[in-house]
Amino acid sequence: MNRITGHTVLTGLLGSPVSHSISPMMHNEAFRLLDLDYVYLAFDVGTDNLRTAVAGLKTLGVRGFNCTMPDKNLMFELSDKLSPSAELIGAVNTVINDNGILTGDNTDGVGYMRAVKDAGFHITGKKMTLLGAGGAATAICVQAALDGVSEIDVFSIKDQFYSRAQNLIDNINKKTNCKASLYELPDDAMLKKSISESVILTNGTSVGMSPNVDNSIINDTSMFHENLIVSDVIYNPQKTKLLKLAEDVGLSTFNGMYMLLYQGAKSFELWTDKEMPTEQIKEKFFQ
Repeated sequence: MNRITGHTVLTGLLGSPVSHSISPMMHNEAFRLLDLDYVYLAFDVGTDNLRTAVAGLKTLGVRGFNCTMPDKNLMFELSDKLSPSAELIGAVNTVINDNGILTGDNTDGVGYMRAVKDAGFHITGKKMTLLGAGGAATAICVQAALDGVSEIDVFSIKDQFYSRAQNLIDNINKKTNCKASLYELPDDAMLKKSISESVILTNGTSVGMSPNVDNSIINDTSMFHENLIVSDVIYNPQKTKLLKLAEDVGLSTFNGMYMLLYQGAKSFELWTDKEMPTEQIKEKFFQ
């Protein structure tokens, strides 16, 4: 436990539920390792009370905080300023408080792209097939486009996110050099074609997450090709059905665990101007 002083700087997490989150352990250990007089706490706050909570934290001079579901979209509206990625994504997962001015950022996509690099892969200038159009998928799509992925095909069921996804695709095509396209699931023929042209396939949905571990958007391994990388934003279970199917035919895979680590590391850096000691955090919490 960090020693609390009269100078201790507050950071934290807003969302509901949050009691399961590993973020407090991760950030507080990083503060301890760097001897920073900071503390990170989790607050169970849904959208009904988010405005009041944010006003209170602003008044208290909190340095910054993360937002998780269901607060990311409303926090976008409550931010005084927005980073370029948050503006494109339309959701905020990290807030920085500079003397009462709240800047909304989104580090989810940064976390994913760093996880790609950490796994030993290079996808700049190449094509991605992305499953989903919710919060995590949107963040990945935007950051991949900003980081130089040349083409992204997004596949989504026609749900509440679909029209927002079409706006996102239009904005990516207008504001980046990436060619983005949106397709409706299920369209197995188009999905197979897209995967055949892609270097990486990413599941940005919750399909396959515990407890529904027998679910996968793709069940036919003939859709894969021998040089394909398959990734999943899910980290519970560590190997989803999709990743197991890919590994069974010899493909390279990685899960969402390091995306979680690196999105937190970017938030940490924005608040403290210091790099999180990620290797030590990995050893303690991500083995």
